[in-house]
Amino acid sequence: MAEKKNNFEEELQQLQQIVSSLENGQVSLDEALTQFQAGVKISKDLKQQLTAAESTVAKLIDADGHEKPLDPTDASAPKE
Repeated sequence: MAEKKNNFEEELQQLQQIVSSLENGQVSLDEALTQFQAGVKISKDLKQQLTAAESTVAKLIDADGHEKPLDPTDASAPKE
């Protein structure tokens, strides 16, 4: 059976726990390296999720119902 992918909040919480554990300094070098590698993987996953969410949010729907990318240099409100 495929492993269930955690949602953003769960992965962020895991990353925060890893950071706290590493900052605490009470783990062995081997465990610290393992946790660091897991943290890097989680961080990459979180970045991908944020990029996908940003892409979704950055689209507008024009009057004809077509998606239109948001122009970050145009601060005006979208035309209806």
